[in-house]
Amino acid sequence: MKIAIVGAGGVGGYFGARLAAAAEDVTFIARGAHLAAMQKHGLRVRSARGDVHLKPVKATSDPAAVGPVDLVIIAVKLWSTEEAVEAAKPLLGPHTGVVSFQNGVDAVDILSRRLGRAHAMGGVAHIAALIEAPGLIRHNGTLAQLTFGELDGTLSPRTQAFLEACTRARIEAHVSEDIERVIWEKFVFLVGLSGLTSLTRLPIGPIREDPVTREMLQDVMNEVVAVARAKGIELPVDTVERQMRFTDSLPRDMVSSMLGDLRRGNRLEVEWLSGAVVRLGREAGIPTPLNRAIHAALKLHANGAAALS
Repeated sequence: MKIAIVGAGGVGGYFGARLAAAAEDVTFIARGAHLAAMQKHGLRVRSARGDVHLKPVKATSDPAAVGPVDLVIIAVKLWSTEEAVEAAKPLLGPHTGVVSFQNGVDAVDILSRRLGRAHAMGGVAHIAALIEAPGLIRHNGTLAQLTFGELDGTLSPRTQAFLEACTRARIEAHVSEDIERVIWEKFVFLVGLSGLTSLTRLPIGPIREDPVTREMLQDVMNEVVAVARAKGIELPVDTVERQMRFTDSLPRDMVSSMLGDLRRGNRLEVEWLSGAVVRLGREAGIPTPLNRAIHAALKLHANGAAALS
């Protein structure tokens, strides 16, 4: 399968490397020091699931040099979504699918608006991975899972082909008939995890073990569920209960990628997580006081330490 990955960070780099190592035709669209390192030394993945070293690796900053592909994976940070979608246009053929494995709930609308709904797909990635150094992806833990699907719920040829490619690459992958619901279910968890770990500057263990912060975590998730239902997303009645069980299964020292960015003084995705809950809640007339407080507490850090100073 011919695949282009726009964004070779933790998500794109990890899953792209697995697919390429399984002989799929994968090209990474990247830039800067990370691109230079991949072109010179290849792409390395360090993981408890097995290390990978791709050399040579197909990587470029110019999507037009790649031409049409079967599938485009968008895996950039949320503030770069519009730019990444625009960059994907030269990669499109008549039947090309474009799937975002980003955080947040805005990507499907952006893909549909900018590229046309026929190209847009939905996706969710469950993994903790990051660029440890240019050309090196570090996978933390063992969780590495993709869920994806067509917006109309059908099992299309491109969806089936990508599922088969994931199987060949030994990637745990699932096709959903209701991918927008799956995206929102992850959003419920992610807003809670990112918000509470970043607000407290602590991993998930102490947060879930203290009764006060545990209750706050649940209430933050309940606000997201209320906003989702106001937007017509039919989340199950036990959504928060299931997300809390999943939270309880995580390693005690797990932190969100947003806390990692906060600690390193990087830009934060808070505007597209707690901030998005506040924005969408206001549009729907749903109060979101806890997410508003988290957003306000982290907003001054949103553009990174350099901007704050």
